[in-house]
Amino acid sequence: MTHDTTDLALGYDDGDIDTNRTANPSLNELAHAMLSRRQAMRNGAGAMAMAVFSSSLLTACGDNNNISRGPTDPAPTAGLTTSGTTSSGRVVTLTGTATDNNPVSSVVVTQTGGPAVNLIPAATPNSFTFIAPVVSAATTLNFRLTATDTAGQVAVADASVTVNPPALGFNAIPKNLNDVVTVPTGYSVTVLSRLGDPIAAGVPAFANDGSDTNFAQRIGDHGDALYYYGLSAAGTRDDNSNTRGLIVQNHENITQTYLHINGPTTTGGVRPEAEAIKEIEAHGLSVIEVTRALNGGWSYVQASNFNRRITPNTPTVFNGPVAGASFMQTAFSPDGTRGRGTINNCANGYTPWGTNLTCEENWAGYFRRPRATDDALRTPAQVTSLVRYGVASNTGNYGWSTVTPADPANTLFRKWDARVSGASATADFRNEPYHYGWVVETDPYDPSQAPRKRTALGRMNHEGCWPGNFVVGRRPAFYMGDDAQNEYLYKFVSATPWVAADATATNRLAIGDRYLDQGTLYVAVFNADGTGQWAPLVFGTGPITAANTTYPFANQADVLANARLAADVSGATRMDRPEWTAVNPVTGEVYLTLTNNSSRRPNTLDAANPRAYVDPPSTTVGNRNGHIIRLRETGDNSEATTFTWDIYVFGSGSDLDATNINLSGLTADNDFSSPDGLWFGRATNATGQVTPLLWIQTDDGAFTDQTNNQMLAALPGRVGDGGTRVVNNNAGGLTGSATTRIGAAPGTQLRRFLVGPRQCEITGIDSTPDGRTLFVGIQHPGEDGTFAAPGSNWPATQATGSAPASTRPRSAVVVITKNDGGVVGL
Repeated sequence: MTHDTTDLALGYDDGDIDTNRTANPSLNELAHAMLSRRQAMRNGAGAMAMAVFSSSLLTACGDNNNISRGPTDPAPTAGLTTSGTTSSGRVVTLTGTATDNNPVSSVVVTQTGGPAVNLIPAATPNSFTFIAPVVSAATTLNFRLTATDTAGQVAVADASVTVNPPALGFNAIPKNLNDVVTVPTGYSVTVLSRLGDPIAAGVPAFANDGSDTNFAQRIGDHGDALYYYGLSAAGTRDDNSNTRGLIVQNHENITQTYLHINGPTTTGGVRPEAEAIKEIEAHGLSVIEVTRALNGGWSYVQASNFNRRITPNTPTVFNGPVAGASFMQTAFSPDGTRGRGTINNCANGYTPWGTNLTCEENWAGYFRRPRATDDALRTPAQVTSLVRYGVASNTGNYGWSTVTPADPANTLFRKWDARVSGASATADFRNEPYHYGWVVETDPYDPSQAPRKRTALGRMNHEGCWPGNFVVGRRPAFYMGDDAQNEYLYKFVSATPWVAADATATNRLAIGDRYLDQGTLYVAVFNADGTGQWAPLVFGTGPITAANTTYPFANQADVLANARLAADVSGATRMDRPEWTAVNPVTGEVYLTLTNNSSRRPNTLDAANPRAYVDPPSTTVGNRNGHIIRLRETGDNSEATTFTWDIYVFGSGSDLDATNINLSGLTADNDFSSPDGLWFGRATNATGQVTPLLWIQTDDGAFTDQTNNQMLAALPGRVGDGGTRVVNNNAGGLTGSATTRIGAAPGTQLRRFLVGPRQCEITGIDSTPDGRTLFVGIQHPGEDGTFAAPGSNWPATQATGSAPASTRPRSAVVVITKNDGGVVGL
């Protein structure tokens, strides 16, 4: 890369004497040729060739730093310094100087060796910056500054920079209980979007006093997983845009007390319609357009045509084997192919064809179905199914089914009543619970397209649906946790091998039909020896038949709708709350957060879930701090049906027993509890290449006496980089031991990067393609407070550190940038 201020014209040359009559080029011509080739010097071979030529020129003139063109007029002097040895993703500064007794007519900075970089003029004259390129080993970059005076005399100065592979580039921050988002020195935090912010023209600003309405056109509550989709200046899909895009964010739940003026109300067991509709609309997901200004600040565009809310009332369609099944029939959808809405959307996924995958997690509790009266009206198989999924509430989480709507034809509230009440399934909503628990695909670029529920991926408490690495000719895989104690890890393998051209198709949901509507759903079995198998959940395979005594499966649609039951009979390994999955973009290894498990006991341990202990001041027994497990598919092939595994890191306080609890040797710089969110940096920048950066977010109740929830950054190794450990558990009068596989201690390759405000969860993370802007979700700050006494005042506290004590907290998305413009985390 070359940067110049003017074209360089050489003047008098005392070596250019008319005595050689051959056609060979003169020195002056060679110099001009050298400079005319500057734009070609963009790769290592060309740059090095140029450097050799330039050195020969200087030696011929008798001075490696200054070239004099006149006996009385001194040549200019030149200098070039760098900010020193660095690592991939960091900002490097080149500082140049050029002086002369006459004006300097031009200064040229040329890269003469190493991977090409983009030189950007800095505020200081003749100085430039660039982002250190991604390298896998120490690599030298060479640069030359050439200064020319008005007489054509030239001086050059050379400098080099050694770039090392990606490395964590910040000091760990301490745990704290402050009511702000805290990040390391050298970073800045700004608030991008918040609960209640209007996302349509004419919608008034959020009052934040409980009086606001119309959440169908406002950002919802409890923002969870998010993803950034790039937009071009023309408003079309652009996966490389770092300045304009769409953020799709889940809205998992609500903090009910803050949504109403004096908290929620109920009269005679009946909820008011206005309160209920507000609460319903605050669920779902949002799509908002965001832009970066020239000064680097980010904001969202209130009146963008892309802005969209998808709520529990939004029309949806069912795709895949379950669409049209008899157990999908309702009064709203007699043929079982259409539905309304999505709810309790937690973690997420994405597709390379540009769509978003949102996942329905703790949906069962929203339904009213008292077992005491309803079980008798069901078949034994129906009762087994509903109980296994937890559809057994007397009123439902927020009592929405109790609403008496002003319009008697309105069934938006009635659908939450899953009791048998009509003559058939098409006369009531007994089957409505089967409309939830799915992976839902949406096209963020096309608000006119209804979301599609992809039933081939199974029904459960979907925490997320993260894709494995896509390889041409290989059937893609998606990894999913089922977020509840003692549930399972699943994998869906498409029936269709990947075709690269499908990534740029314009009918994106049609591409989703191709890859997500047919395939095989598997569940993970973790063996004690560090191996594992993917058990297929296919009707007629093994115990998954109509003759099964636990549950008589009728067909493949029944298997998918009751994936938990199919996994039960297939011998799947019961895990300590499987939550987010993440896939290393270089190795393809799969990481899974196991947040915690209060029901784990010393006599129910296994190799993949080896701890049950007491973490004071609590007196309860269980895996209170959680861990992160990882697996490597056999042959590094996501189609494989076997794998190896180990535990990357155990959550723990640094003060807990190092032999049986703090097995990863965590310190005050990186101790944590209850890992939840999990994400690797994008492969488009240094955080997703060579040694990808892993971000870990917590949702914790065990460590909150020492710190608010947090986010850590790590450079993990690979499955098998540690060894075996025997873990002895002695708690609650029970004893047990397990031999497990544990990864190498993370040490300084795991550091605390962020601590959130009071009573929040840190959840949701993505970046721009260049990795220089990080978007992070802050969910339910102050969730334990009341409208009269909020538990937090954030985000109003972020700018100044304080706010009136009565200020209600709001879930929000923050933007984190590095003050020098480098890649976040490195």
